[in-house]
Amino acid sequence: MRINFKHFLSLLFALFVQIAIAQEITVSGVVTDQAGIPIPGANVLVKGTKSSTQTDFSGNFAIKASSNDVLVVSFVGMSTVEVKASGRVAVKLKDASNLLENVVVVGYGTQSKKKSTDAIARVTAKDIQQIPVSNVQNALVGKLAGVQITQTNGKVEGGVSVRVRGSASISAGKEPLYVLDGIPLITTNESNNGAPTNPLLTLSTNEIESIDVLKDASSAAIYGARGANGVVIITTKKGKEGKGTFSINLSQGVSEATHKRKWLNAAQYVELFTEASINGTGDAAEAESYFDAYAAGTDWRNLEVDTDWQDLAFRNGFSTDADFSVSGGDAKTKYFFSGAYNNTSGIIVNNDLERVTARTNISHKLTDRFTAGMNLSFSRSQINRVQDDNSFTTPLQMVAQSPLAPARLADGSPNQNTEYINYFQAADNSFYKTIVRRVIGKVYGEFKILSFLKANSDFSYDLMSQTEDAWYGKNYPGIGTDGEVFASSVNNETYITSNYLTFDKTFAEKHDVNIVAGMEFNKFNRRYQDVTSIYFPNDTFTTIDGGAEVNAGSGNETDYTFVSQFGRLSYSFANKYLVKASIRRDGSSRFGVNNRFGIFPAVSAGWVVSEENFLKDNSILSYLKLKGSWGKLGNAELGNFASRQFYGPNSYNLKSGLTFNQAGNPDLTWEKSSQIDFGAEVGFLNRINLEADYYKKTTDGLLFSVPLSLSSGATSINQNIGEIESKGIEFVLNTKNIDTENFKWSTNFNVTTNKTKVLSLPNGNKDIVGAFTINRVGDNVSSFYLKEYAGVDPANGDALYYDGTLTVNTDGTVERNTTNDYAAAPRVIAGNPFPTLMAGLTNTINYKGLDFSFTFQGEWGASIYNSAGIFQSVSGDYLDNQTVDQLNRWRNPGDITNVPQARLYGSNGTGHSTRFLDKADFVRLRNLTIGFTLPSSVVKDLGMSSVRFYGTGVNLLTFTNYSGYDPEARRDDSGIGEEFYSAPPARTIALGVNINF
Repeated sequence: MRINFKHFLSLLFALFVQIAIAQEITVSGVVTDQAGIPIPGANVLVKGTKSSTQTDFSGNFAIKASSNDVLVVSFVGMSTVEVKASGRVAVKLKDASNLLENVVVVGYGTQSKKKSTDAIARVTAKDIQQIPVSNVQNALVGKLAGVQITQTNGKVEGGVSVRVRGSASISAGKEPLYVLDGIPLITTNESNNGAPTNPLLTLSTNEIESIDVLKDASSAAIYGARGANGVVIITTKKGKEGKGTFSINLSQGVSEATHKRKWLNAAQYVELFTEASINGTGDAAEAESYFDAYAAGTDWRNLEVDTDWQDLAFRNGFSTDADFSVSGGDAKTKYFFSGAYNNTSGIIVNNDLERVTARTNISHKLTDRFTAGMNLSFSRSQINRVQDDNSFTTPLQMVAQSPLAPARLADGSPNQNTEYINYFQAADNSFYKTIVRRVIGKVYGEFKILSFLKANSDFSYDLMSQTEDAWYGKNYPGIGTDGEVFASSVNNETYITSNYLTFDKTFAEKHDVNIVAGMEFNKFNRRYQDVTSIYFPNDTFTTIDGGAEVNAGSGNETDYTFVSQFGRLSYSFANKYLVKASIRRDGSSRFGVNNRFGIFPAVSAGWVVSEENFLKDNSILSYLKLKGSWGKLGNAELGNFASRQFYGPNSYNLKSGLTFNQAGNPDLTWEKSSQIDFGAEVGFLNRINLEADYYKKTTDGLLFSVPLSLSSGATSINQNIGEIESKGIEFVLNTKNIDTENFKWSTNFNVTTNKTKVLSLPNGNKDIVGAFTINRVGDNVSSFYLKEYAGVDPANGDALYYDGTLTVNTDGTVERNTTNDYAAAPRVIAGNPFPTLMAGLTNTINYKGLDFSFTFQGEWGASIYNSAGIFQSVSGDYLDNQTVDQLNRWRNPGDITNVPQARLYGSNGTGHSTRFLDKADFVRLRNLTIGFTLPSSVVKDLGMSSVRFYGTGVNLLTFTNYSGYDPEARRDDSGIGEEFYSAPPARTIALGVNINF
């Protein structure tokens, strides 16, 4: 065989060139932002390998690679860029905060904001990190349009009410569904002391990457029977490709009550009640006999004692937060580990929280097609608790005690000669401790069948285990059994299996199709036990086994099951015509045998007008999208056995028996909520983004307990009867006011209106009347329903009420008639417990190394009824200490005032009425943060990528005319829109440092 020498040399030359090209080279470069500012700590990874590095403080890097390789450059908060490896590269990263480019989390997948036809509110880690609050929900206040978040009161474990676009029910559950990394969370309140606890107290903000709130039916219908109250999707942090990072955050805070009320001091108390005694009983002797008793041997006439009981109920709180995280990964394995510690001493005495949390998120790419992973978290929260608001042994009811009474005697023991139980007698001889342990985990696998088709299989588990231990010593008020101990234990656990397919493909470069279809099984189990023992040898024994007699105990077990099938189709043509449809079929053991299954469909559509040729190159209107949706959702929070016929144990004379307890209804099913949403999203100059939505949701089949005739053997039966409607508008404005190299200023403003009214009620009723509220067809849900206070008769100091009649004067004017007979006054609708207008304003400013942000939040249209007013503010009707406004009482004929004459035992103006109803409008500086990041040259030698010192505050300022403790405080044992010795939230200021390596 002849070899052409010329061809051979050419082949040999090509081979050497190829070898040279494939040889390892050193790639150097610089990473900057769009303005050319260097980015230190950016990850540079050789794609498909474990080789990675980070940029230095000048944004420079160097890495070994083949000239055939691709470099992946990434940095937190900025878009990832891929560049071909060469001798020297310059990489510019874009800010990923562009709202249209954001990716929102939806059920069983994600979706770009630009292509979304849903109403979804979103916050990210940077919006909530380092805010010194003990629960996740409070960090969201004022940042989400259409979402009202209210903590019940100032207790560290206090329950939190979250309303998404108003209320979708009257008697069933009203809280949204919480989903953590795809796991529907247990949110059962398991408190036994009358005050609720917050089930999400077990989460720490340092592990959260983002929170997406699904507000409309189009987004929430994928969760079907549990989506009517909205869905809150919480996504935890995950590792990213690149060099590992380590972050630590430390902060220390101090707290106080946002507001304290003013009460009578000793001199004012003596003056008022002496006068009240003379007016009510004819002389001062009655009051003076009580003064003698309360004073406990001290000289009340010379005001020897002037106890500020309110000051004893509150204290300065302290909080310590410490958290860390480690994250990183390569092309195959990504990891995130975190831990957090919180220790909070509340603003109420003897109310404390200590919490530890830990999280591990890890994923591994076993092959090019198969990825497996695990998310696992653990938390332990220990709470030292006080009693509910409606208990004499709760600290804040100390404000009812006379200032003449010393809190403690000379020997330090609690003074027992007080009007009501001295809280310190209870505090010295008891404790109430709650421990919540929680494990949440998920293992998952993802198999890529084809480039456009993948299968996901998840197994999830949520365990919330709670113990409560209450000890009451032999000197506890009212204990006649030488002590008592109560102990309870409850385990709530749920496991979920989800299997679904995802099809995601683009046809002809214009047709984007995404399809999700799957099924899910959810099993829940609850097991509860408690036991009580009495007769203890002494107070050193504080557990059950120390008692001589176990005199009470109970236990029960319950469960429920959901089985579901779901599907969703999203279609986009040329990125401008958008259509989405979803459907879920849910079956649940909670409902009647005839209605176990429900189908929940939704459809939505959008038109990106700015993609049309007539707008595509418009320099002013950078984005315009119109959208609309309709769907039907369910509310499954009716209890586990509302449809069942019940027989309960009823023993007599040590003989067991059964009693008919509840009539069954095999047709009982979900409350169903139909929702429509119309909206628009507009962008101007790539700096201003505006979103506006109109929504209306109508819920029918409301669950009510309908009375039955006595001959039926049961008093009532649960039925699906009744209808309510909630509607309003939402407006969100995001602006980049200044965006230069050294100075950046952005603003978020959101405003929401909402009105929820009753459309129909059971059996054709027009009214369902409660203690202070009414549900009346055509009016707001749970409207306040009270007798209307008309002030004071200037002639005699009598309290007056409007009697419902009118007098027409000779000049044609009309006057409302009044009466001093409380029984003769009718009840009227007098207010709304829910706000009709809510707003939030957040500004974020960055100047070189300085950052500054603040959020104002406001609510208007709501009222609060202070049901404790009949004791606190009634001119000395009984011996409770009074608010200082009672100093303006009527004393002489002709006096013009709203405070009636003081009459001990006289019941002058003490009936429940609008006298104790007050507007709760407020504007609050919800949080403010100032931070300073040290220059890179300062921390470079320490091996750190950044060090930031910051100060932050919560509830710093409140602007309101509300006369009570706080416009957000509510009683924690019962009631809607009601305050009853309810503690205000805490005002907190914290200083901290965040260090990144």
